[in-house]
Amino acid sequence: MVLDPEKKKDIIEKFRTHQSDTGSPEVQIAILSARISYLTEHFKVHKKDHSSRRGLLKLVGQRRRLLDYLKDRDISRYRSVIKELGIRK
Repeated sequence: MVLDPEKKKDIIEKFRTHQSDTGSPEVQIAILSARISYLTEHFKVHKKDHSSRRGLLKLVGQRRRLLDYLKDRDISRYRSVIKELGIRK
């Protein structure tokens, strides 16, 4: 699944740290969260789609690693991203 370019642009606008930012951990975590939520809804309809489920697990692991990285580097940025996205931890 590829995010709609308009939706991806909105996410980048919301979470960027400076004007030309597209790859900071906050932006990457937000984009991964959007993809994870899409796949979660997909699995409510397509329960036997196991190949996509593996992709979902990889996305969740990647987001977890990025969150751990952000937590080690700057705890205040980590807390703000968690709060903004509603990720429980």
